[in-house]
Amino acid sequence: MLKPEIDDGQASLADPQFRADVLAGLTRRPRAIPARWFYDHRGSQLFEQITELPEYYPTRTETALLHDLCPELRQLAGRGRAVVEFGSGSSTKTPVVLRCVEPAAYVPIDISGDFLRESAQALAQAFPGLPVLPFEGDFTRPLTLPAQVADLPKLGFFPGSTIGNLIPLAAVDLLRAMRASLGEGAMLLIGMDRIKRPDVLLPAYDDAQGVTAAFNLNLLERINRELEGTIPLDAFRHGAVWNDDRARVEMHLEARRDVSFEVDGRAFDIAEGETIHTENSHKYGERDARILLRSGGWTPVREWIDDKGLFAVILAEAQPERPAP
Repeated sequence: MLKPEIDDGQASLADPQFRADVLAGLTRRPRAIPARWFYDHRGSQLFEQITELPEYYPTRTETALLHDLCPELRQLAGRGRAVVEFGSGSSTKTPVVLRCVEPAAYVPIDISGDFLRESAQALAQAFPGLPVLPFEGDFTRPLTLPAQVADLPKLGFFPGSTIGNLIPLAAVDLLRAMRASLGEGAMLLIGMDRIKRPDVLLPAYDDAQGVTAAFNLNLLERINRELEGTIPLDAFRHGAVWNDDRARVEMHLEARRDVSFEVDGRAFDIAEGETIHTENSHKYGERDARILLRSGGWTPVREWIDDKGLFAVILAEAQPERPAP
């Protein structure tokens, strides 16, 4: 999942883009708010809890794959690259990759400043000889990486099937931004969730303990806190559905009753049964994953899939830049 975060504060200090996205999203039909705004500090904590749930197969499946693929990855990517992790969050899978490729430096990128600094400090302690260079920024746009890694070959790391949170066109744009940030000769190690039966998919987004529901509803709490909202939280319920036409799981907040509230001084009315669309999680078959990567400026080199076909980790290399006409 995408992880921008701003410091908790009064509405006057709220991220202007958060305010704009929320107001526009509540005004449009159907209503929708970008998933990246899930991740205030509380949202980040809840997401880490989600990754440990028995229903949430992606984390444990991908982690097992990373352990298994290490010898091949070391051979294909080589040692001494700068590992650049996009949307690093708590960096729970990162040590597996760092031990495998023995990088010259590690650059975690996240807009979640608190989580970024905490995880960077923990990794610096775990790898005392490794330069750890946390970079607070929006990785959805091309970035100028720290000067210390400018001349090093790069290995981008984008785990967790976060690419699935974007519609395909936006996913292509993100992959191109990564290509621009990492430069010539770069490689990318990316996780992608596979298409599978809804009875396997949906529990991962609607767990029995209600952690995902709390994660979804926390978005409304954030709106109330940062944008002077008056949204009654008990008026909404969490829901997850499989959209077969678009090969994605969708998360929604559904109104339990007719409800009226204000956000940033603007009034909104939502009818019973109407939803606010809060997240997509697109799933990719092998062919579609390869098409997506190639469209984003990457050539697939090797793909690893677990025995049950739940999840894939793909290593790709940057396509050479085409000369300007």
